[in-house]
Amino acid sequence: MLRLAARAASALALTAALALGTTTPALADPLSQPTATDIVGTGSATTEQLYNRLSSGYNAYLAAAGDTASPRLYSWDATGTSPITTRAGATAIPRPYGPASGITALTAYPDTVDFARSNRGPQPADLTTDTFVALAKDAVAWAAPVGGNAPADLSAAELRLIYSCLHTNWRQVSPWLPDAEIRPVLPRLPSETRRTFLQTLDGLEGPGQFPTPGPCVTIVDQEDQGTDAILHDPNAIVPYSVGHYIGQVYGGLSRPGYEPGLLTPRAMNGMASLDPAAAAVPPAYSASFGYVLYTVVRQADWISPDARGQALRRIFGPTGWVCRSSDALQAIRSHGFRPLPAMACGSTTHS
Repeated sequence: MLRLAARAASALALTAALALGTTTPALADPLSQPTATDIVGTGSATTEQLYNRLSSGYNAYLAAAGDTASPRLYSWDATGTSPITTRAGATAIPRPYGPASGITALTAYPDTVDFARSNRGPQPADLTTDTFVALAKDAVAWAAPVGGNAPADLSAAELRLIYSCLHTNWRQVSPWLPDAEIRPVLPRLPSETRRTFLQTLDGLEGPGQFPTPGPCVTIVDQEDQGTDAILHDPNAIVPYSVGHYIGQVYGGLSRPGYEPGLLTPRAMNGMASLDPAAAAVPPAYSASFGYVLYTVVRQADWISPDARGQALRRIFGPTGWVCRSSDALQAIRSHGFRPLPAMACGSTTHS
């Protein structure tokens, strides 16, 4: 029955996705070289398409207002050719992949990068001179192929046993499941989807209780995609950003190499991770497994009265365009993420 429930849930999500259709989004890196005064950023792959949409929306907003003087907003993808020259006159730098690299670039290349996209909050090792500005909310789940052997729901305890390789056969999870080897998969470091997923399991079972992933775990190159051959295996499971999945499937944001393929997000601890009818993360799941997405900036820039500081606050601050514009809020929703309450959006925190 668990297997039938999984297939029914998977089929429903897949049918809804096909009914809505998908399109290939435009090239994400800036199409023209940003100027020396423009606001530019790098970092997370999970949120790169959202920031590309926010950039085009904000720049269109300035143009419609007849504002030709204010700095424009641009965001560089996590993958692509490297090195990159982020704006006119800047030194070419290795393309940052993920929040950690993006945050490092803020310090290493202060004249080249103004912000980092981050799908994690401050960590003890982060510099206190970096400011994390709240943007939206995502949630992490586990995913498995449609028609495969994985059940519709796994508990955090069961996932811990699977990823520590103490449970390697579906029969160890339930006698109703097939006698087949489980194929746990993780994206490579420094994937934040991987880190968030493992920390979520750790937090639910008690801090420090999650061991290093075991030798049965297969590593894939990219997070939040189902194109790797191993992810077509009927026994594969992998962590997935639910917001990213919603953007891919319901928002038409899939592109070559970044499609979910046969994968669908599954329930954890009895809570559904996806509401296909609403194309959204259910509130209860978000409350349990959600986490805040941030724009990371240098504290000195954030409080500066100069043009760059003013531009950063006008874009990302509590009363800025991202937090107050209906266009920005719609972009956040259409990319699968949840807007934050007015009092939370644009709020700041440090390590």
